[in-house]
Amino acid sequence: MESMVESLEVSGTQCVTVAVRRMQLGVPEGKTLLDYLPRDKYVLLPNTAGCFDADHAVRTARLGRELGIGDLVKLEVLADPKTLLPEPIGTLEAAKTLVKEGFTVLCYTNDDPVLAKRLEDVGVASVMPAGAPIGSGQGIQNPNNIRIILERASVPIIVDAGVGTASDVAFAFELGAEGVLLNTGVALANEPVRMARAMKAAAEAGRDAFLAGRIPKRLYASASSPTSGVIAGE
Repeated sequence: MESMVESLEVSGTQCVTVAVRRMQLGVPEGKTLLDYLPRDKYVLLPNTAGCFDADHAVRTARLGRELGIGDLVKLEVLADPKTLLPEPIGTLEAAKTLVKEGFTVLCYTNDDPVLAKRLEDVGVASVMPAGAPIGSGQGIQNPNNIRIILERASVPIIVDAGVGTASDVAFAFELGAEGVLLNTGVALANEPVRMARAMKAAAEAGRDAFLAGRIPKRLYASASSPTSGVIAGE
């Protein structure tokens, strides 16, 4: 818990996602995870991690609201325990239900531009395409799909899952993502606090690079020094 608290501090994050089903795991007796996450410092984003069908995810989201965390929810409906990839039909069904019930839904999904648009159309507040399978550390595997999702979206796009190191975070922001959600890349690093600090630096650098606008990639060289007005010597 001490390492988590310090990692969150140096990361500069303003939002922490918590699994409703796991809020009592790994904490000292008599305490909950919320004792380590002051509400005046972090926005808490309850999530439906570990749910494998729409009904289960909806019930878990309702439980988070009953616990007093609020109407904000990160929706996850998983297809199977081996890949932990989103189940697209169940995700869309659960998103429709939760939006109708007044939840502000941030939705974990595949890096599928069509599904991302469908989720936006039913009213989710943010689409969160996976860069790679949860906890895999592979980084963004399909940047072209992420680009298409970003190009078509009118809601914030947050890259979720698969981050392994700081360069993965920088790349996500360079693509134009408004945010990156990560855990394992920090939690399982050899030095979690140092990695958390690196993730913050990467986020800032990647966002600045996106806003600055990168030069186009060229096949051939392009001289960086002027060639006109040069007098050749003998």
